[in-house]
Amino acid sequence: MPTGRAVLLLRRLSTGDNRLKNINLNHHTSKESLFINPVCLNRYLSFSKRFSSFGHTYLFPPQRTRSISDSVIRMATGTTETNQAANPKHTNRLITEKSPYLLQHAHNPVDWYPWCQEAIDKAKEENKLIFLSVGYSTCHWCHVMEKESFENEDVAKVMNEHFINIKVDREERPDLDRVYMLFIMATQGGGGWPMSVFLTPDLRPVTGGTYFPPEDRWGRPGFKTILLSLAKKWKDNQAQFLEASSNIMDALENISKVDVETTSIPGEATWNKCVRRYMASFEPQFGGFGTAPKFPQASILNFLFHFYARDKNDAEGKKCLEMCLHTLTKIAKGGIHDHVSSGFARYSVDNDWHVPHFEKMLYDQAQLMVAYTDAYLATKNEFFAEVVRDIVKYVNRDLRHELGGYYSAEDADSYPTFDALQKREGAFCVWEYNELESLLGHKTIGALSYLEIFCDYFSVEENGNISPDSDPHEELTNKNVLIIYGSKEETMSKFGLTQDQFNEVISDCINILYEERLKRPRPHLDTKILCSWNGLILAGLSQAGQGLGEKNFVEDAIKTAQFIKEYLFDPNTNTLLHSCYKSDDGNIVQTNQPIQGFLDDYAFLIKGLLDLYEASLDLNWLNWARELQMKQNELFWDDQNGGYFTCSTEDNTVVLRLKEDQDGAEPSGNSVSCHNLLRLAAYADKSAMSEGGELEKEMAKKILMAFSKRLNDTPTALPEMMSALMFYNDSPTQVLIAGGCSDPRTLELVRVVRSRLLPGRVLAVSDPAADAPAGMSDILLARVRSAGDVPTAYVCRRYACSLPVTDSKQLGDLLDE
Repeated sequence: MPTGRAVLLLRRLSTGDNRLKNINLNHHTSKESLFINPVCLNRYLSFSKRFSSFGHTYLFPPQRTRSISDSVIRMATGTTETNQAANPKHTNRLITEKSPYLLQHAHNPVDWYPWCQEAIDKAKEENKLIFLSVGYSTCHWCHVMEKESFENEDVAKVMNEHFINIKVDREERPDLDRVYMLFIMATQGGGGWPMSVFLTPDLRPVTGGTYFPPEDRWGRPGFKTILLSLAKKWKDNQAQFLEASSNIMDALENISKVDVETTSIPGEATWNKCVRRYMASFEPQFGGFGTAPKFPQASILNFLFHFYARDKNDAEGKKCLEMCLHTLTKIAKGGIHDHVSSGFARYSVDNDWHVPHFEKMLYDQAQLMVAYTDAYLATKNEFFAEVVRDIVKYVNRDLRHELGGYYSAEDADSYPTFDALQKREGAFCVWEYNELESLLGHKTIGALSYLEIFCDYFSVEENGNISPDSDPHEELTNKNVLIIYGSKEETMSKFGLTQDQFNEVISDCINILYEERLKRPRPHLDTKILCSWNGLILAGLSQAGQGLGEKNFVEDAIKTAQFIKEYLFDPNTNTLLHSCYKSDDGNIVQTNQPIQGFLDDYAFLIKGLLDLYEASLDLNWLNWARELQMKQNELFWDDQNGGYFTCSTEDNTVVLRLKEDQDGAEPSGNSVSCHNLLRLAAYADKSAMSEGGELEKEMAKKILMAFSKRLNDTPTALPEMMSALMFYNDSPTQVLIAGGCSDPRTLELVRVVRSRLLPGRVLAVSDPAADAPAGMSDILLARVRSAGDVPTAYVCRRYACSLPVTDSKQLGDLLDE
């Protein structure tokens, strides 16, 4: 784990100490420069996943009037993305790529390469530094730097003459992104996208930053100045660069190590400490943990639901449930929830969940689907079930390929009108009062105005409802983001409406506004299909289908799993592929050299397949999950210290193999894998087979040992792994049912299990009439028998089973103990 000394060393190595001072770009030289440095924060950087050891003060420096997200992510000026010419003047190598982000840069005058051996060989042959630019297609400030610098022919001329220029989609190559972001975080004290890194020809970083302005400003050198300065220094003193890069790599390797410092597994004191820290950081008015910008943080909710479900009478457990329900309620009522087009935006820039960063990510929809399902199971409140259905409606309508795979994201920016020259953030989503008046003003229910009812419920104001603090660059002046500060009951009482009347008015208004939105230019859709994120949505649909009893959701999940097996799996090598793409004709295509799967692809998909087995009762999905787990072990497992590396050893252009130790916007692959191994161990039930239960449980133990110091010292860094730690210590609750899968009595027993919040539950059904797939005869199902022709259930805890029960009420009582 990183230490203060290691961080200091790395800072000195790359920011100007002694012999290296001439390489310093003078980037982030003061609080002022940090405050005005614009970047896109997303995914793991939102909570410093992997890099939190450098401290939150680096990401969000204190003594500011607004957070970095509030102050800079929403900046939109005349430099934002504009329409491209129909006949572009320039075309570079990126034109043959499939990534939407790379294609956005295919007409830059910059002689871009994708990440490839050709570019690396050329850098060595011509003895040039590599300029590596990393971003993603829905990143606002990536668009800004492109417009200011990469479309500038003078800047491009300098880049082409002195550097080999490589453009990387961070979602295509998370392994590369993590390595070089680790460097940026350690040396600059913060990070984000676009990420700009200068590498030696052997791919070692020497200096870099995030966004650079095109010209000298804000007391810092502009991008062109930096390019010319580095080109001269590389020509005059390469030895200095090479020595610096060697020292930097040594420091990065030390920082990235996760050493096993104990032979014991943390216990109850560790997860109790984690709970109390969340209680201390809980924001009681609007929910969530910490201050703005506020992210949904689904891994935290998973952990807190799990803690509550272990002992529903425990006072701290009840407090955990209250925090989850209050947070999820406020998020659902907030502006981060798209009340017109459904789904959730990435985060809010304010404390109220009101003004969002309007980008919508698939992984957020998937994880929130699970969180709201858990909220429904804990309360049986239909409010939470309706939110789940709302998310499913959004992803199926707007993010889904007809064959079953799900796209990555929708952009925050869009054109306000079809003839506009510049995109604006949120243009697709926000409303002016006069627009609403023209759409709703003529509608009435009796003598009551639809407009007045709607504006009261969604807090609409004539001059806009967005605080200037949430709009520092006046992009949202006079605009409204719909948010529910009150309740249905308050609006019904104010206007004297029945519930049916209220629902009719709001439903009619939403439908009118949705149809109006369809007339606006849509935000950019990133149609890249990622295995990892599709694994998360597979899990979300499967769990939602079980918890809400929605067969359609399970059918959607099956279609997604079939899509992954068809387009993101190589049956010849039994390996996963990381991504595939929608072509212009709508077909699914691959790159010339498909990107091999990373740890998250395997871990998230295996989780989804285990959930799909429990939702569909089709053993083939469980069987595939076990096969993929063996391949994951082969590719990523660390035999020396335990845990999984994020990438395999097959790509020698990745200069550093890392292990994820932070559950951020997405859970870490190690945390999810720990859960998966424990579930697979329960299914194998101490099988003697090499891939059987004891082996998998031992591997889960080694993961927990590898991260035990992290769990003890910084428990809130790994809430998903903390949940796995409780799972390990408690052992799973196995619910084994023997009976025909089409027998209504069996299905009633299954329904009883699915209708309860039981984190760590393992459900298995043995159908005497069905033939088990090859290799499955050894699993625990072989041990259970029905009582005659009556479907029979067993509840097993700590590998000791209850007496068989055949009555659904008896089964419910056993599960509620």
